[in-house]
Amino acid sequence: MRKFDTKVQHLKYKVLREVARLAWNDRLAEGIMDIPNIIVPKSEPTMRCCVYKERAIVAERVKLAMGGDSSNPNVIEVIEIACDECPMSGYEVSSACRGCLAHRCEDVCKRGAISFDDNHVAHIDKTKCVQCGQCAKVCPYGAILNHTRPCVKACKVKAISSNNENAASIDNHACIACGACVYQCPFGAIMDKSFILNAIELLKASQKDEATRVYAVVAPSISSQFSYAKLGQVISGIKALGFHTVVEAALGADMVALSEARELAEKGFLTSSCCPAFVAYIKKQFPDLAPYISHNLSPAATIAEYIKSTEPGAKVIFIGPCTAKKMEMQEDRVKDLIDCVITFEELQALFDSRDLDISTMEEDVLNNASYYGRIFARSGGLSDAVAQALKEQGLDDFDLKAVPCDGIEACRIALLKASRRMLNGNFIEGMACQGGCIGGAGCLTHGEKNKADVDKYGEEALEKTITDAVSMIQ
Repeated sequence: MRKFDTKVQHLKYKVLREVARLAWNDRLAEGIMDIPNIIVPKSEPTMRCCVYKERAIVAERVKLAMGGDSSNPNVIEVIEIACDECPMSGYEVSSACRGCLAHRCEDVCKRGAISFDDNHVAHIDKTKCVQCGQCAKVCPYGAILNHTRPCVKACKVKAISSNNENAASIDNHACIACGACVYQCPFGAIMDKSFILNAIELLKASQKDEATRVYAVVAPSISSQFSYAKLGQVISGIKALGFHTVVEAALGADMVALSEARELAEKGFLTSSCCPAFVAYIKKQFPDLAPYISHNLSPAATIAEYIKSTEPGAKVIFIGPCTAKKMEMQEDRVKDLIDCVITFEELQALFDSRDLDISTMEEDVLNNASYYGRIFARSGGLSDAVAQALKEQGLDDFDLKAVPCDGIEACRIALLKASRRMLNGNFIEGMACQGGCIGGAGCLTHGEKNKADVDKYGEEALEKTITDAVSMIQ
């Protein structure tokens, strides 16, 4: 059974696996230069012009697998040498142009960017074109097309442009680290920095010192991943890596739901704080709404705070689908709570770097959270949880008007309406990724099936209320 959606993900995984394997065996310094040769042997064809360029690109992937450029605060980086296959974005005249006499495209262009050759076929001068698209609208043959790079199309916050070398360039001031460009780039030229070496360092330290316990906090979307094994086997595999125990981030979601419901009833209007990319988007694009962001930490940070309050020497590694979590862990409020973040892609690399076949393992269990905490993983789940939390705390007289936003475009529309006092709602649930966390860039697989898997996972805990789940640890 396939473990990944795309071959790009598989290539990324192979690099991570080899880096991790060397790190476990304390051979990183001596073996790192061999990884490009292992990943790209001479005997196999390459998608690039030659095996040597492919290996040079793999060498850059190795750097990102080891933490990337420390001078760049963003966790999303471009591998420029790999970003040379996409056509430049912009409007172009296709072969469908019939050389008509009307020349509507010329008439509508206010910049004089359109000219015609001897056959009356239109041409666009890129130095004059401002990408207004009016020519495409009036062409009777639909012969003028807008070619948009996949990364530009994926980035809904307009943080990606092209540099002087025609490679993608990320504006860190606009980027919210959602990772949409990472998943959509067909050449894997945009990647998230990995902290897999930090995770291995923590796990190896815990093996030497029994007093140092490393907790795995897993996102509820894990239930939709690792389709070749059962969830209980995934949990066993995580423990086999050296983690002391595995805790559901969904339990933190239960804690957040109770607190956020009280805050909402008190203030009358809130935007959610669970998705770090959504929070970053508000702060960067709608700063006037920043005071309305819930004061709660994210579920992962909330449960990490609880773990560290009960066991001060503990270390916490968050495992989930989210690249933005790698930015969140560096924030002042969170950096002392979450010690490391890895994605599901990186967890798979860790399993295989230790030659762990989780599909053969006995099943362990997760039994921390409620149904409502677990469905935080998909769009609409947080709103349902807040409604339930209001009811459980006797606050159901508050008229909740939730606005679940599935993807950053939906978030933009809701925030725009809120900023103009036109929103018919008092609680904006913002999820930057399509479908919610189940659509995160660090997922192994994406699709509608993920939502069904999360709901099924949540239903296993239907007998618990949110209050029941939280009271078990208090």
